[in-house]
Amino acid sequence: MTPKERAEKSAAAMWAGDRASKMLGMSIVEMDEGKAVLQMTVQEDHANGHAICHGGITFALADSAFAFACNSRNQSTVAQHNMISYLAPGRVGDVLTATAIETNLTGRSGICDVQVTNQDGTKIAEFRGFSRAIKGQLFEE
Repeated sequence: MTPKERAEKSAAAMWAGDRASKMLGMSIVEMDEGKAVLQMTVQEDHANGHAICHGGITFALADSAFAFACNSRNQSTVAQHNMISYLAPGRVGDVLTATAIETNLTGRSGICDVQVTNQDGTKIAEFRGFSRAIKGQLFEE
């Protein structure tokens, strides 16, 4: 199995049980080893009191992309901690894309950077996730 095939199979296994990402309207656009691209359209029920995309929704998109990227090797991996910087508002109707790239993997610990952009390429947020591999796999190899 190639690394890309493993990443795609890992994503399919995770996606099967990921009700939260589905409920928010996310979809997987691309998978590879250490990389995931997820996308969603900002819906009216994603807006906060300022009529812009709620920060928690943007965070959820980035966090899901992070999760798929750091689980791409079929090694169960969870978040240790994450941080996000909001750079511009997402608006109802915007198509947000979260591109997650694992920038470091040492032993059981990893770092993954996620950039969230809108359909015009405007940076909406930058997210950094710190991961930790745990026991188990997503599918049997």
